Amino acid sequence: MIMSARRIFTTTERFFHFLLQTEMGIIQSPSLLFTNYFHSSASTHNPKDAKSQRFLRSKFNSSSFRDVDDALAFFNHIILLRPLPSIVQFCRFLSALVGMKQYHTVISLSRTIESLGISHNIYSLSILINCFCRLHLVNFGFSIQGKIIKFGLEPNTVTFTNLIKGLCIDGKINGAVDFFNDMVAGGYQPDVHTYTVIINALCKCGKTNVAIELLKGMVERGCEPNVVTYSAIVDALCKDKLVIEALDLFSQMRNKCISPNVVTYTCLIQGLCNLGKWNQASALLKEMAGQNISPNIITFNILIDNLCKEGLVSKA
Repeated sequence: MIMSARRIFTTTERFFHFLLQTEMGIIQSPSLLFTNYFHSSASTHNPKDAKSQRFLRSKFNSSSFRDVDDALAFFNHIILLRPLPSIVQFCRFLSALVGMKQYHTVISLSRTIESLGISHNIYSLSILINCFCRLHLVNFGFSIQGKIIKFGLEPNTVTFTNLIKGLCIDGKINGAVDFFNDMVAGGYQPDVHTYTVIINALCKCGKTNVAIELLKGMVERGCEPNVVTYSAIVDALCKDKLVIEALDLFSQMRNKCISPNVVTYTCLIQGLCNLGKWNQASALLKEMAGQNISPNIITFNILIDNLCKEGLVSKA
């Protein structure tokens, strides 16, 4: 069973058609079967040799691969070894592929891992949910949640957060809020990442006031927001031309010893520039420099664009 990245699936259309034919979304298709092709450093090692086995296991456990082909080549070798890696080690491997945005590949390999007699755990199934949600297949993600319950496993915050993220990705914000409320009512405590996902989605769809109320509720429940949480609301307030409110939130953030980042500053600078408040925008730019925070390309584009609009081309 050898898998090559070129054979993971033939076309996106065929892949999604096959997903729709598999109720639980766990793939096993002839087009996804392993081939005898691989081209990484792993192919130079005989898995029967003890030294090679140590190398393969060490490399696999580190999950540090050059690219997807390199990862698949190691996977092809590692599944020939006995004993097989544990589900924890496979989870680490699948997470590395998620980091490469290889969501289709993760779904396919999960079925292969299962066929090897390795039982899924809550972490591997949460990874699967994340992949389906990233592919705009949140319904399949909820099918996996059903599988979690069927297996007698306990969903965790990561499981629920991935589903909330999937609903938000699909623009189902009301559904995400309802699911979030059900999660809390069920006794599960959302973490800062859960709150940030839903707050960011609320801000992007123009429900900034709801996001602010959720921020307050978050603090009341003892979950401290982070810079990403605050920056999402600061950005939304600035886009609504509520820059004074954004600056107030910015001050609250710093009073809590949460350091702003380039995104926070850039949002405020854009909001101030849009209102023609150049002095305040310049002060924030100097403050950034004093904090050793370098402006990014977006920051520079905002400054150049607004300077040009004001007829200050030479200064731009």
